[in-house]
Amino acid sequence: MSESQAKVVACIDGSGAAVAVCDYAAWASQRLQAPLELLHVLDHSQTPAHADLSGSIGLGSREHLLVELAELDEQRGRLLREQGKVMLEAAAQRARADGVETPLTRQRHGELVDTLRELEGEIRLLVMGRQGEVSDSLARHVGSHLESVIRTLHRPILVTTGEFQAPRRLMLAFDNSPSTRKALDMLAQSPLFAGLPIHLLTVGNVTDEIMRGLESARQRLQQAGFVVITAQRSGEVEATLLAYQREEQIDLIVMGAYGHSRIRQFLVGSTTTGMLRNTECPLLLLR
Repeated sequence: MSESQAKVVACIDGSGAAVAVCDYAAWASQRLQAPLELLHVLDHSQTPAHADLSGSIGLGSREHLLVELAELDEQRGRLLREQGKVMLEAAAQRARADGVETPLTRQRHGELVDTLRELEGEIRLLVMGRQGEVSDSLARHVGSHLESVIRTLHRPILVTTGEFQAPRRLMLAFDNSPSTRKALDMLAQSPLFAGLPIHLLTVGNVTDEIMRGLESARQRLQQAGFVVITAQRSGEVEATLLAYQREEQIDLIVMGAYGHSRIRQFLVGSTTTGMLRNTECPLLLLR
């Protein structure tokens, strides 16, 4: 499937994050002029497991209990499927209210990561909430599914936080790496960010090579029609990025997801959780 045919896919569940996910996905769908698909995955962990309990409860006079258990399992599975359909329809109504004329809906069974890996060729942008359904009650808790998806999928992933706010300023964490240069190309070419000012921030030791790359990036984006602000800061990467975001009222942070430099390494291991937990604005993660 070509990029022009690929979809914005929003992962919808029963968490409080689902509303913002829907709103950001609708915004992105319209900016990209790409179809919007709302996806609900009925995880195997949510569906009842059919265990052989005959050795535990006995047969004969108790055989009817096995039948009742099977019937309860089937009923619970059916209710979960219906609940998912209701959530998808509510999300579709929200998307239509946001301006998307014909949002698509899809319900799948299985593990979320496996499902997204299977659908990866159809995805232009994936939108997920920071919190999942299970962790919804924990403030700023990062869903385990989210971290697994970030490590697995080779598609841009927009991680939402809080309520929807149409981005007005964005920041690219710049380290002159191949991943960052790829992110730069995406920023320059994608209609998702057209007309928005872009801050290029580099953190740590600023070498001549990085300065040349920063200047080249500034020229590249200016030629594409962007207003560009460049900045260099020292300090610990995560804290420095978050402080700059607050100071400059950045609405969206863009960064490469993996690599060997300081900026990209922070998205591996425990620092991933720290950044995702503490950011006050959405993150767009690129592979």
